[in-house]
Amino acid sequence: MQNNVLEFLEHTAAQWPDKLAFDDGTTTVSFAGLQSKAQSIGSYLAATLAVHNRPVAVICERSTPTVVAFMGVLYSGNFYVPVDAAMPKPRMEKLMQQLKPAAVICQNGLPFTQEDFPGVPLLCTEELEQTPIDPALLAARRRKTLDVDPAYIIFTSGSTGTPKGIVVSHRSVIDFTDWFVETFGFTHRDSFGNQAPFYFDLSMKDLYSMLKCGASVHVIPRKCLSFPMLLISFLDEHHITVLSWATAAFHMVANSGIFKKHAPRFIRTVVVGGEALQAKQLNLWRRALPQTQFVNLYGPTEVTVDCCYYIIDRDFEDTEVIPIGTACENMEVLLIDEQGQPAQQGQPGEICVRGTGLAQGYYGDWEKTNGVFVQNPLNPYYPDRMYRTGDLAVEGEDGLLRFLARKDNQIKHGGYRIELGEVEAAVNSVQGIEAAVCLFDRLRDKIVCVYQGSPSSQDLAVALRELLPKYMVPNLYRQLAAMPHNANGKIDRVALKKAYDEEA
Repeated sequence: MQNNVLEFLEHTAAQWPDKLAFDDGTTTVSFAGLQSKAQSIGSYLAATLAVHNRPVAVICERSTPTVVAFMGVLYSGNFYVPVDAAMPKPRMEKLMQQLKPAAVICQNGLPFTQEDFPGVPLLCTEELEQTPIDPALLAARRRKTLDVDPAYIIFTSGSTGTPKGIVVSHRSVIDFTDWFVETFGFTHRDSFGNQAPFYFDLSMKDLYSMLKCGASVHVIPRKCLSFPMLLISFLDEHHITVLSWATAAFHMVANSGIFKKHAPRFIRTVVVGGEALQAKQLNLWRRALPQTQFVNLYGPTEVTVDCCYYIIDRDFEDTEVIPIGTACENMEVLLIDEQGQPAQQGQPGEICVRGTGLAQGYYGDWEKTNGVFVQNPLNPYYPDRMYRTGDLAVEGEDGLLRFLARKDNQIKHGGYRIELGEVEAAVNSVQGIEAAVCLFDRLRDKIVCVYQGSPSSQDLAVALRELLPKYMVPNLYRQLAAMPHNANGKIDRVALKKAYDEEA
């Protein structure tokens, strides 16, 4: 039985020591090299910090030194916290005050000095890699680390825009990774095309699949997503077989029109998550890659990346809602109604999750933790923790779950209870729409549609009257040249709402 995620690395390094593990476009590392460099970093941290199970912040880019630093922190018996290198300074200061890390690790070339982190040692990855390995010290640290201890913290803004440090244990990562790799048959012959930044939990699927099965990870340059021809060339040049992407990036490539001319040659599996998958964009990908397996995943960071999955196994009309499917292994997904009872089939309920994927809670914030990590209301007999996601879903007659909207995205308009997610799905199905968000102006009792795409607001309204009941058709339209996105790659609803409020 595995108790530490480092066992993935050690097993793979023993099998394929010289195989490429990670390539950031500038530097590469083999599995044996990754293990050796990480053990050097772990030896330094264990000897000098003299702490255990404490956070160590890693100022991260999608780079080889960042991956090495992550593993080095784990070897020291502590847990790592990815921090966006491009984060605004005031926000970074606030995060550090909340985190109080034992140290900050940064790679060469990033514009940080010790003055940026008063009272906390700032260490350089490349210098730490030169430390002689101390096997006895590392073994002592390993013996003290339990599978329920933290492996990492991911800070997320969530739907409210308030940062929360989500503590994820070794056991949660091990269970998810085992399921993910085995369910989709990933092997050492696969190559992952990394799109997600390392401070976004979606990237954990790339990194830990790499460690478990010996796959290689290639970082896709940011410019490739702006120039799809470069993207296709990159995917083919590196024989990329797996894409585990944010849904927004998946939609963006579909909307670019690149598939009318070219399609990647080697992709066998595409896994998306983070936002509602739109059938229209999915269909463009499926027509371009008819032999490729497509998977829709659902799950907040609080459940260790994902808790539901649906392997796309049939055709969908552009207007259909793509299911989020059924629970991942060793996870249970419950739909709970407002009375705390199981929602009936066909009726909306809040998605609540229990199982080994549950995070330990929010770092240093007991109030928020206790507000959403709660006792299972269906089990009054013994402690049975579940996470209330705040998301609404419905179970169809086929037994599959379909995401509806955020719980706080449910409105009452014109006497009708409406899920704005349903309105958004209709908008996104209209020809020429690339992205859309619906807001609710409670003071004026109006549904506001903010969208990116070619239709005029008048043409869009006409199209929606063919798709929605009159009471669900938006009252106001705002057309944007491009949607704002937050640090996690999702459409920034908070920024859209703020911009609307200021305009109104």
